[in-house]
Order: sequence, then structure tokens, then C-alpha cells
Amino acid sequence: MQEIDNAIVDYLHYIRIERGLSENTIKSYHQDLVQFGEYLNGEKLVLDQVDHIVILSWLNKLRDLGKSNSSVIRMVTTLRNFFGYLVREKVVAHNPMNDVRPPKKAEHLPAVLSIEEIDRLLQAPIEDTPLGLRNRTLLEVMYATGLRVSELVNLKMSDLHLQLGLIQTLGKGDKERIIPIGEIAIDWLTRYFNESRIVLLKDKESPYVFLNDRGNQISRQGIWKIIKKLVTTAGITKDVSPHTLRHSFATHILENGADLRIVQELLGHADISTTQIYTHISKKRLSEVYDEYHPRA
Repeated sequence: MQEIDNAIVDYLHYIRIERGLSENTIKSYHQDLVQFGEYLNGEKLVLDQVDHIVILSWLNKLRDLGKSNSSVIRMVTTLRNFFGYLVREKVVAHNPMNDVRPPKKAEHLPAVLSIEEIDRLLQAPIEDTPLGLRNRTLLEVMYATGLRVSELVNLKMSDLHLQLGLIQTLGKGDKERIIPIGEIAIDWLTRYFNESRIVLLKDKESPYVFLNDRGNQISRQGIWKIIKKLVTTAGITKDVSPHTLRHSFATHILENGADLRIVQELLGHADISTTQIYTHISKKRLSEVYDEYHPRA
């Protein structure tokens, strides 16, 4: 039917010219609306006949087709904006999306390594080479502090206060925080400075703690590649990223009795609700231990 096709063309023109949305966003809207238009044409419905029942039927069809929850959520957003535009333009009298509640986002708990897996990962680098010693040290620092990978690559020598057992970092929103660092990580940093970093510098100078093989600041991608390689070496089958060490840091100290507010400060979370995800992980771990060891589980 020509009506829905014309409405889609007009809407895409509106979000491109008047709202100035990016081409990627416009492409996503276009894809969603074409699918929805084909559904309406197949059901022989015009826009004025679309109510929340029609919308819910369409969303259920998407689920039946195996669409992910995030795809369904995106479709809801697309249709809400589309029908809002049609109401403003007086193409339809009522926005059917006002009676449709968006589906809840699925809660994906981040991957967390067990203490035994952490030990295997930490021991994976070959420590008698400059790069191997650097890799062991950066893993030790990540697990000891819970630093984000962006914070790790930007860590400078002047940020280290090892005699006090502290480091400082700039987190999201340029918010500075002070983090304690344990003796084991300090020992590895000291050895790295004495045996590895001086070799990697190659008579150059750099303010950054962790360097690549050319003596320059290591990149986020560099750390990602290092961890992926070492995870394979350690025989760990979980989907591990640099952020996994941060998740593991937070989960392990919570499991050992740390207060949630303290973990919030250590991680640099502005809102404690962000930190609460780790309590869910701890409860999940508790259930796994119960199921494994209780005789009547």
C-alpha cells in the first residue's frame, strides 16, 4: 500500500534534514520501518487502523522469527518515534505506542574469572623476556586495582605513589580517584621498571607506565590482543576481555566481605546502582557453590 511507503519516505526525510541524525541511525530506522510496512501490507492494514494490538502482534512475530531482545527494543523505539511524528503531522489521530510498554533489557552478567583462573592467567606470560615481564605486570596491576583499560594505558609514572601503596587515576568525566595497590603488584612494578621498561624505552623518554615494543604508550587494542593471547595460553575457555579483570577484582573483594560503598569508590562508579551488578554475580556464585557442595541441593 502506497500510504505507509509515503509516510516512511517523509519521516526519513524529516530525521535527515530537520533532526540531522547520522546516516547509520537513519539506516536503522529505514530497515525497521520497511519491515513494519511489509507486515502492515501483508495484513492489509492502513496506518489509521494500527492500534496497540497490531503493534503487539508485530512484536510477537519478530520474537517468533528469532529476533533478539535488543532488536525488539530497537523496533519499539523506532515505532514510537515514527508514530509520534505521524501524530504531529496529523497523519494519524493517536499514537498506538502510548499503550505499548517497552520490553525490559535482558540483564547480562559480565564474565568473571575464578581465583584459580586468575592465577593461571597471571602465570601465563613468559617473565624472562621484557615483553613477558611487562605483560605479567600489567595483569597484576589490573587485577590489584580494578582499573579500566583506558585508565591503565594512560597511567603515568607520576601517578604512582608506591611507597604509600597508592596510585591515582583519572576516570570517566575526568574524575580523579586514589586507589590502594597491594604489595604483590608493587613488587612486579618494581621489577618491571628495573628489568623491562628501561629496555623497552630504547634510550627514549615516556611519562607512561606501560609501553609497547617500540617504547611508546601501549594502546587499548594492544592490551586487548595481549589478554586474548594469554587467555588461550592459560587454557581459559570463557569470553575474556580486559574488562573481565575489573569485573573479577570487584566480585572477589565483595565475596571476601568488602562493603559495596567501598567497591563503588574503588571502581569510580558515580552511581551505586552500577556497582550493584556485582552483588548479583556474588549471589550467582553462591548458588553455584551451594548446588555443587550441598548433599541435598
